[in-house]
Formats: sequence, structure tokens, C-alpha cells
Amino acid sequence: MCVSGIVEVNAATPKNLVFDYELPKNQSQAAEWTVDGLTASSGLPDSVITGTQNVEGTFDIGATLCLPNNNTKPSTVQILTHGFGFDRYYWVRRLHPDFAPGYSWVDIAAQHGFATLYYDRLGVGESDTPDALNIVQAPLEVEIAHHLISMLKSGYFGLEFSKVVGVGHSFGSGITQGVTTQYPQDLNAAILTGFSLNTTGRNSFLAALNLEIASLNAPYRFASTPPGYLVSSTIVSQQIAFFKSPGFDPAILHSVESSKATGTIGEFFSLGVVVAPATEFEGPVAVINGVNDLPFCAGDCRYPVDLAEAVLPVLYPAAKNKDTYLAPNAGHGLNQHYTAGRAFVFAQEFLEKVL
Repeated sequence: MCVSGIVEVNAATPKNLVFDYELPKNQSQAAEWTVDGLTASSGLPDSVITGTQNVEGTFDIGATLCLPNNNTKPSTVQILTHGFGFDRYYWVRRLHPDFAPGYSWVDIAAQHGFATLYYDRLGVGESDTPDALNIVQAPLEVEIAHHLISMLKSGYFGLEFSKVVGVGHSFGSGITQGVTTQYPQDLNAAILTGFSLNTTGRNSFLAALNLEIASLNAPYRFASTPPGYLVSSTIVSQQIAFFKSPGFDPAILHSVESSKATGTIGEFFSLGVVVAPATEFEGPVAVINGVNDLPFCAGDCRYPVDLAEAVLPVLYPAAKNKDTYLAPNAGHGLNQHYTAGRAFVFAQEFLEKVL
């Protein structure tokens, strides 16, 4: 059973960054931004950071709460935070004929007795789309996640959940990790997918995305999107950045391209400031990657060591229960691959053991 709607979230942060940078006005300038990001001597984003700023507001956030079908009141809820290029439906089977139940994290979680709240990050989907440089940044998104967690615990959604598990993908894993660092009491466990501390594949990923201004790439979907909102350019970009052949159904790739979501320049510039060792977080942590993840593993999460395992001693030295899983024949968009179901089951069984 699922209920969808808009949630008003009051959030504020003194940690959003100030950039000496002008948003691209046309696609040529947007392409040059990518070139600058790939240039060894550019220093982006550090070279354009001039300080921090206070940002606050009330933001509309699109969200869906799902409960198991057995009429129970689950005590544990998973809050699912998606990454760049996807909206909240990354986590759940869409109502399209080319999707099958095996692609839904939400369905597998429900089968194991867990509730889920999956939401559109600020700037994506049904959520507000404010300024792409100064407002939609990682520090504010950590605060939004923190407030959603508080709402889940307080009974705002009609149920009081005694335990909350943070689950993220890619940028969403960075947000989840930031919550465990800044608010170590918020979450009872964390699962990070599409994530590592290895950045050797970053430039390949950025080049593969071949980012375009969203309103120019797909005006029928993003005509009103402000400057600084970007999307991957083509279905080829999607495949290189997020998929690993032959581990996916081509129909899934086409569906992902037709439903692709935006990201902002502010997000690209700010993710690094929220990821830090969560020295006070003692809850269980699992890291789950597609073994062929491009941005976080340069295409091989086993080389030169298990890059999922390498996260744990650095970011979670105090965590008492830790585990990892590498899904075979899967790229960065793990949930879109044939082996996604194995990763989903691993995650739920891990939580059943440690909570």
C-alpha cells in the first residue's frame, strides 16, 4: 500500500557554498563547463569557492510512503534518496510494460516487512526547482533528509517509526552519508549504493554524461526549469554512464532515457563538502555496488582492492556491523540491471540480521 503527495519541509543550513561562477547561458557554455571539469589544471570546484552562505526556506518535496500489504504497522522505515539522473521512481517498479517486479527495491523491502519513504530530491521531479547554483546544493539536501527523518519518527505521516534506515544511491548516498556524519542519532542503519571513495572514474562519468541544459535537451519536460539544471544528453550517454552490457534489458535503458531527471551545477560543485568520516555513528552500515560501476570504481569495483569494503574503515570506524556486496554484471545504475534483485535481497537480509 502506497500513498503519494507533496510534503512541505522547512530546512536551513549555514553550509551552502558561495561560488564565483556564472551559470551557463547556452549549450556552448554548458559544454565548456564540462571541459573545465575535465581539465587537469582547472581546479574546479575549489577554484571558484569563495565562502559559505545561509540558505533557508520551505520546500515542496514529492514523496511516496509504502507499507507492507499485511496490514501491520512496521516499526522500521527506510528513507530512500536517489542519485543524479533519476527521480524517486528509481527505487520502485514503474507502471510501464517494460518493467518487471524484480526491479523494485520497495517491493522487496515490503516483502521483508519494511516500510519505505522514497522522495524526489530538491530540484527533481515533483519537488521544487529553486536556484541551481546557490540553493540546490548538498548541504541543504542533507538538512532536508534530516527533517524528513524527524517527520517519520514524530508521526507526521500517520505512523511513528521507532527505527529509520537511510538508503542512498550515488549522490543520494552522499546525502545519506552526510546525515550519519552530521546527525549520528538520526539513523539506525545506513546502506550506501553506487558509492565509494575512489574518484578515478569521475572524469569518464562526466564525459559520458555529455551534459546538456535541461530546458534545451527536453523542452517538452523541462521548459520551465531554471538555468543551471542539466541532464545527460542521449541514450548513449545513459548506457555508458549507468549501464553494463549485457546485464540489462534494452527496454529498461530506453525507459530510463525517456524518464531521465535533472541535476544542478550547485550539486556537482558541493557533494564533496558533506562526505566525511562519521566517527560517532555506531549503527550498521552496508555498501552495495554494481561491480562495473563507472564513476566510483572506474568500471571495476574489485580493482585494485574491493572498493566497497574500502569505504567502511575510513568513513565508519565506529560502526559495529558492516558488510558489502558487489552485484555482478551491473553498472552505476544498479537498480536497472538483471542482478538488481540479488542486491535488494542482500540489503533486506542484512537489515534483518542487524536491527
